This record gives sequence, C-alpha cells and structure tokens, in this order.
Amino acid sequence: MGRLFLVDLEGKTYNCKFCKTQLGLADDLVSKAFHCRRGKAYLFNNVVNITFGQSEERTMLSGTHTVNDIFCCCCGQILGWKYERAHEKSQKYKEGKFVLERGRIIDGEVDSEFYIDTRASTSDGEDTM
Repeated sequence: MGRLFLVDLEGKTYNCKFCKTQLGLADDLVSKAFHCRRGKAYLFNNVVNITFGQSEERTMLSGTHTVNDIFCCCCGQILGWKYERAHEKSQKYKEGKFVLERGRIIDGEVDSEFYIDTRASTSDGEDTM
C-alpha cells in the first residue's frame, strides 16, 4: 500500500467521528435537512479524504439514484454516499454532491477545542503512591 496523503482544510470543518480526519468545510455545506436510514444527514458540495465504493442503483424516498458509498480514507468507516446520477428531473440538483451521515461526523472546531480525555491514566495512579 502506498503513502497516504491527506488534504488539510482551513476553516470550520466537519471530521470523521472515528478518527478525526477532516472531511468537509462548513462553507461547502448545502443542507442539514437530509435523512438516511440511521437518522439525520448533511448534503455537501465537496468532501475530501474519502474513498469510493462501487456505483449502484439505490431507491430512496426521493426516487432512484445512482450512488457510490463513501468511506474515510484513514479508518475505512462508511460515512455516507455520493450522488452520481438522479433519475428524476426534480432531483438533478443532487448530482455530484455528497451526503455525510450526522452520526458519523463531528464538528471539528468543537471537538478540538473542548475535547476532554476521560480515559484513566496510569501516570496519575503512580504519582499517588
């Protein structure tokens, strides 16, 4: 396997919940009103640091679409999908856009500024003895 190069984003980001890899900019967020099987989802114009699954036809609430599942390039977790093709005229605006499932992403600013490590530390125990 080759060397992994990540795109480093400037500004407010959304990151992978599992490994904290940057995925998209708040400026590329189109809508927070999307839904998926697991709950809420966000529609983005562009995302980075992902890999693609096989292209497939999927019937959704809004009609049939050709989509590719998208995965975090670092940890391999599924994050959502990319709309390749919409079969209905009213859904054409989705073509080329990305859906990230809300339960699989985190707000990069909030997480990095307010992260509290709740794991027990062995050095704390050693200092008290």
